[in-house]
This record gives sequence, C-alpha cells and structure tokens, in this order.
Amino acid sequence: MAKNKSSHLELVLIQLISDVLEKSNKEALNYKQVSAKLNITDTASKETILDILKQQTRKGVFAEPERGKFRLKDLKVYLTGKVDMTADGSAFIIPDDEFEKDVFVSSRKLHNALHGDKVKVYIYAKKSGRKNEGEVVEIIERAKTDFIGVIKISDRFAFVNIDDRKMMQDIFVPLSDLNGAKNGQKVQVSITDWPDGAKNPIGKIIAILGEQGENNTEMNAILAQYGFPLSFPPEVEKEANAIPEQVTEAEIKGRKDFRDTVTFTIDPADAKDFDDAISFKKLENGNYEIGVHIADVSHYVIPNSPLDKEAYGRATSVYLVDRVIPMLPERLSNGVCSLRPHEDKLCFAAVFELDDKANIITEWFGRTVIHSNRRFSYEEAQEVIETKTGDHAEEILKLNELAYILRDRKFKNGAISFESTEVKFKLDESGKPIGVFVKERKDAHKLIEDYMLLANKKVAEFIAKKGKGKQKYTFIYRSHDSPNLENLGNFALFAARFGYKINMKSDKDIAKSLNYLMEDVEGKKEQNVLTQLAIRSMAKAVYTTKKTSHYGLAFDHYTHFTSPIRRYPDVMVHRLLAAYLNNEKSANAEEYEVAASHSSSMEKRAADAERASIKYKQAEYLEENIGNTFLGIISGVTEWGMYVELVENKCEGMIRLRDLSDDFYVLDEKNYCIIGQRKKKTYQLGDEVQVKVKKVDLSKRQIDFSLIQ
Repeated sequence: MAKNKSSHLELVLIQLISDVLEKSNKEALNYKQVSAKLNITDTASKETILDILKQQTRKGVFAEPERGKFRLKDLKVYLTGKVDMTADGSAFIIPDDEFEKDVFVSSRKLHNALHGDKVKVYIYAKKSGRKNEGEVVEIIERAKTDFIGVIKISDRFAFVNIDDRKMMQDIFVPLSDLNGAKNGQKVQVSITDWPDGAKNPIGKIIAILGEQGENNTEMNAILAQYGFPLSFPPEVEKEANAIPEQVTEAEIKGRKDFRDTVTFTIDPADAKDFDDAISFKKLENGNYEIGVHIADVSHYVIPNSPLDKEAYGRATSVYLVDRVIPMLPERLSNGVCSLRPHEDKLCFAAVFELDDKANIITEWFGRTVIHSNRRFSYEEAQEVIETKTGDHAEEILKLNELAYILRDRKFKNGAISFESTEVKFKLDESGKPIGVFVKERKDAHKLIEDYMLLANKKVAEFIAKKGKGKQKYTFIYRSHDSPNLENLGNFALFAARFGYKINMKSDKDIAKSLNYLMEDVEGKKEQNVLTQLAIRSMAKAVYTTKKTSHYGLAFDHYTHFTSPIRRYPDVMVHRLLAAYLNNEKSANAEEYEVAASHSSSMEKRAADAERASIKYKQAEYLEENIGNTFLGIISGVTEWGMYVELVENKCEGMIRLRDLSDDFYVLDEKNYCIIGQRKKKTYQLGDEVQVKVKKVDLSKRQIDFSLIQ
C-alpha cells in the first residue's frame, strides 16, 4: 500500500516538474531553479527533485542539453482525455487532442476514475512496439455521480449493484442513508465520497424507482440512468398551465390567415403532439401553393423563463418503447401547441408556390394561423394514396405526385437513402412484450418527410444567403460531414463479400452506389447488418452555427425548423428566423454554439436511452424463450464475443468467445470476423448461425446465446 502511495506521489512530482519545464519556454533549468519555482527550500526535497530529473532523463522524458541543466523533451508526457472502460475493468483514455493515440490504463492505475470521466493521464516512456500506456494522475471532471442499480441490504450495511456494465464497483451505502429503500428495490444512488485506498465508493439513495422487473420501474430507471428528469418542476407546470388556449383576434391580425385553406396533419396513429401541418391550394395560374405550417412554440415559450430553461436543459423529447417523455409539459405539447383538427392554431410557416415539375416559383416565411380540416394517421393517408379516394384525395394525391419529384431530384443530387428496419413491440396492459413486428415506411411517411426536408432546406438557405463573411447571420444549422474514407473503404470491402460494389471516386459516386446497395439489399437477410454498418461508417449529424453542408441529404445548407414541440434547436431556429425577418441584428454566435453543442449531446443521450429501452424489451421478450433455437445473423464482432440478430424478431444478443470450446478465437477487426487459432474457422459479420437462448439478465439488459455448431 505504502509503495503505491509513494509511486503516486512521485507521479505528482514528475507532473509538477514537467509543468515548470514546460513554462520555461524550452530554457534548460538546473535542479535549484526548478526547486525555487516549486517553492522548495529544504535540501532533502531539492535532492529528490534532482533524482527525479536524472531518472526521467534516463527514461527519455526530460533532456539534459548541458551538464546539470534539464528541459522537457519534445513529447507529451501528460495528456487529458475521456475514460473508455473495457469489460475487464481496464480502460483506454481517448485524448482530447484527436491527433494523439489512445492510452491504455490498467485497472489498478485508474485511481478511482470511472467511464466517461475527463482525466489527466501520465504516459510512461514507450517501449519499442508497445502501445501507449499510462496512469491517471487527476480526475478533472466526473461524467456522472448518480447511478441506477438494485440495493442489497444486510444487518450492518448496504450495497447497490449497479446496472451499468461499465461501472465496475458496487456503491456502499450506510444504513443511515437508505432514505426508505427496501432490499431488492431499484434505486438511484449518488456517490458522496471515495476515500483513498477504498475499493468501493460511498453513496446515498436519492430516489426509489420501484420494484425490480416492473415495467414502470425499468423505464424510469433508464430515464434516470441517462439523466432525464421524471417530471417537470412545479414552477414550470404552473407557467404552462397559465397559458391560454384561445387564440385572440389581435394575435390573428398580425399573421397570414390560412384558416380557409385546406389544411391537414399526417402523423402516427398514437401521436398526440402534432407539430406540423400541410396546407394546399391550387392557384389560378395552374401552380400549387403548399404551406408547411409548424407549431409556433416560440410564441408561447418566452426566453429565459422557467419553461424555456427546462426545455433547453432537456433539449429533446425522449421516445422509449412504451412512452414519450416530452420536452414541454403536456399542456403545451399535447394541448396549446398541438395542431389539433377543428381548432385555430398559431404557426410559423414556410409557404411555397410549386409548378407541375415541383420547381419552386416563390417562397415565403412567416407567422400564420391555421384551422386543420382533418387529422390523418399514416395508415389513413396511405389508404387514400392507394385507393385514390377518401377525404382530401385530390390534395393528397397531388402532394404525393410532387413529393416523388422532390425525392428523385434529391437522390440525383447525391442524397443517400438509408432504410433500416424499425422494430416495434406489441405490449400487453402491463407493458410486457407479447409480439414483435417491423414497422413499414410507405408513401404517406415519405410524403410528409419530403415537405419537411424542403422547409428545413429552404429556411437554412434563406438565412445562409442573407449575409456573408463578417456580415453573416448567426443561425443553427444541422451539419453532416463527409464520411471518413478509411471507414468507408473498410465498409466497401465488407459489402463486396455480399456482391455489392461501392464506387469511391467522388461523393456523388459514393452516394449513388450506396443507394443501389440499399435498394438491392431490401428484404434480404443481410439488410440490417449492411445498413447499420453503412450508417456507422458515416459521420454523425450535429447542430452547429457554422454554415456547413449536409452530406447525407446532399444539401448545401440544412436546419431543423419543423419539430419545435420535441426539439429545442427548432425553437432557436424559429426565434432567430423571426428576428431576422424583422431586420434585427445578428445574434451572439458563441452563445448559440454552446446551445447547439448541448443539443447535440442531449440528442445522443436520448437515442441511447431509446436503445436501452429496446434492449430491455428484447431481453424481456426472450426471457420467455430460454432454451429455444433461432436462426440469426452475426451483427457485430468484438474481442470478447459476437453479436447475433435473430432473423425472426430482430432481437440481438451475444455469443461469448469463452463459451466457444472447439478452439481459441480472436478478433480480426479489419475483416469484421473472429478466427479460430488452430482450425482457422471463421465467423464473419453477416454469416447465418443457429443459436439457442442461453441466459437473460434483465437488469443488465443482456441476452446470451449459445452457438449450435
């Protein structure tokens, strides 16, 4: 123990000395000068400084350009980055500097750092052919201190077994800090202390989520795990409830009135928050006036009010398997702002005049008032398209015809069509999954999507072209970078195994061949694997104030304007657009960039929570199928196992390499496969395998398969 502490102290001293030498602008210093800058005066400590200088010089960390004088070598001894924990408790530090390589840190040298923490790491002198290795010397910022798990209580103490697979330690809870929790319940625990040398952190129970295994408990646990609140603060609900639903004549006078124009919404059958409507009018010149009307959330949500601050913090609605956790209180999301039929509603709109070839003749952006004639579900609108009869058939059929032209034009310009399968669960009254089905995307879905894309694109273009250079207007764009060519190259090699060719000569060629692939693969067993792998090879879309393009859609400028009930960036877009239409000056770019970055990270967190809820329902569904055999497709390979997606129900589980007894298998990352070292048997991503459901761990949302060889 003492040895570990002294070595840790030595690391701290090395860090302090390195800081001094780094600040000396490469001027070499002797040990007395270093000691003086560290305010060290006693002889013994000065000699320790000299010993460290000599020792680290021998290791190649410091240089001695002249006798007795030292400087920092031109290499990074320390770096900062995020902890990425592995299954065995060791970790890789992902550096903040993208040009630096990852640093491996063994479990005993993490010094209480947890997954996602921002840390400072000391890098050991690298031995030839070895990867970077290091030791955590400082935890700069904790990623999280609250965790979800099941509490186990004994006579003298309690522990919370954490659900998160990347949290290796249980959390010790004194009996005085149980706050009413009972043995076996699912709880939220907050770390309060982690004494030096202690194996486990100490915490207190801050929320009791309920009995383990109950649907509400598990869904709330997922929300809490990803940091989404389970309810709105009283002051936010109070503000929302005080907003009147009635639209006043005074407010209508300041808007374009579309109440006499045919208008309708098309949404999922179970939707309650209708944030977009389409108006349609045939003009005397033979063209068509098509309005994309979006709920005017920014009219009701005042900047810096409690309601606005809460919406900003959440940044997005969260869609779990069985529920929606709205960004705005129900009074707004399902009431005041929702574009319900037969009610006057306030909107922000993008209105276009289109000719028969879907060319835009004129465009207008501004505030409107509508009175929706009909609320269609996707299925009802699809029936109108297929039968060519029903409510507003003339309008829907013309909208669909023009949407086809817009869609074809988009793909000809280089947009990519990713049609991954979306799995839905049939749930009983208690939320238990009793069936699985794949959601189909038909013309009615695509019709709405095409007009939303048109509005988003044209709003972004309008602002982007409004000012250039130093005169440019601050705005929130949706940006999607070109793919990393190395990642795409690896994907192309893998796709070639199935007979698909990716032409990588230009962005347009890439898009064209990916679209051919997506078309060819539809309905085939490898569809989901190839689609997911293609998506992974792409860059991630983010919010930003920078005027960058959207690669996946092949648009020079793109934004999110069409869903302010469920996305905060859209609220910001509405506010900025309103300001610029009123000829106000450009907003503060730095402030909006911070908001854009926050929105991007919350969007990712919401997607992770949604995936976790799907994983839970998959595990719950297969719990009834333990021992049953299924046909599956290998959907992922890692150093500890291979993921398999079942063909019948799209549930995904893992075959652990340690359970494969016929050989010793290792990962071949480049070729997306695992290979037996003696017999050279290969299991490749996309291969069909027969598996048996071996074990299900609901709390960890894990499914284990065994391979039937």
